[in-house]
Amino acid sequence: MRFSEDKKQTIKRYILEKISQKAVSISKTVAETFGVNASTVHAYMKELMEEQVIKKVKRGQYELIRHEFEYNLCRSNGDLDTDTYAFDACLYEHISGFEKNVQDIWSYAFSEMINNVMDHSQAENVRIVIAQDFMKTSVMVIDNGIGIFKKIRDYFHLASIDEAICELFKGKLTTDKENHSGEGIFFSSKLMDEFFIISSGKIFTNNKYGDSDIQDLVMENQKGTCVYMELSNFSHKMAKEVFDAYANIEGGFIKTRIPLKNIFDSSPVSRSQAKRVCNRLENFKEVIVDFEEVSWIGQGFAHQLFVVFAKSHPEIVITPVNMNEDVTKMYHHVMTSGEA
Repeated sequence: MRFSEDKKQTIKRYILEKISQKAVSISKTVAETFGVNASTVHAYMKELMEEQVIKKVKRGQYELIRHEFEYNLCRSNGDLDTDTYAFDACLYEHISGFEKNVQDIWSYAFSEMINNVMDHSQAENVRIVIAQDFMKTSVMVIDNGIGIFKKIRDYFHLASIDEAICELFKGKLTTDKENHSGEGIFFSSKLMDEFFIISSGKIFTNNKYGDSDIQDLVMENQKGTCVYMELSNFSHKMAKEVFDAYANIEGGFIKTRIPLKNIFDSSPVSRSQAKRVCNRLENFKEVIVDFEEVSWIGQGFAHQLFVVFAKSHPEIVITPVNMNEDVTKMYHHVMTSGEA
C-alpha cells in the first residue's frame, strides 16, 4: 500500500515521537495506530536511519541522533557588545529552517538571556552549548559572572538566595530599571518547554526536575550562571498568545503566576513564608497562586496571604488554583472565620 507523502511524514513523525518518549513496542504501536502492517513501519524506520535521524541501539530499541555545537564568547573581544552578534553567530543557523513561530520564540528568549549576561553578570566569558535532534533543540548559556541569584539577593537586600528565586517567579524584577523591564526571564520561562536557571548551587524552574543530568548541573554551577532552554522544533506556541495571557494594552504586564512547589521545599505554613510570596505583588493586578503538588498549608500562611494581604490590597485579584482537599479546607477556613 502506498501512502501520500503527507501521510508518510505523519507516520514517520509519530515514530520519532515514540522514540523520543522511549516507548516500548514501537512497531506494534505505530502499526495499530495507523492501520499499517509491521513491514511498512520497519521500512520507515530504515529510512530514518539512512537519513541519520535515528540509530539502532539494540534489537527493537532506537534513539534520536543528537548533534551538539559549542561556541565561546569573550567580552574583551567585543562578542558581548550586542545580543544580535551572539544570535547570528551561534543560534540562527540551527533554527533558520523552523516555522516562524518557533524562530520568534528562540529569537526572543535567547536575546533576553544574552542581554542579561551583557548587562548584569559582569562575566568575561560565555559558553553557548546547543544540542539538537529532529524533534527538539536545547540551548545552554553559561557565564562566569557573579551569579544571578546573588546579584538579586544583594541588590534588593534579601535575606537569602531562596528569596531571590521566589522574586524571579513573579516577574517585573530587574536590577537595572533604566535599561530593562524585568520581564525577560518570566516570559522566556513560559515560552519554553523546559527552562532552568542554575546558580549558587540552586535552581529556578517552572518544571519539576529529577533528571540526574540537571542535578549534576546544579552541583557544577556554584559560580556564575547557567540558563537551560528547550523547545520542540515543531512547537505550536505563539509568542503573542503567551504575552497576551499575562499583559494587556493599557497596563502592560499585569498578571503573574506563582508555583509554590518550586519555591518551598515543604508545605508552606508560616506568615513569614506568606510575606515572602506577597513581596512586590502590588505591582500586579492579578495573581494566580498555584498549589499543584502542595499537600497542605498552615493557617498562618493562608491567613496572611488570603486575608491580611488581600484586605490591604483590595485592587489585586488573588486566585488560588490546583488546591487539593486539605489545602481547600484551610483556604475556606481562613476566608470564612477571619481568625488572626
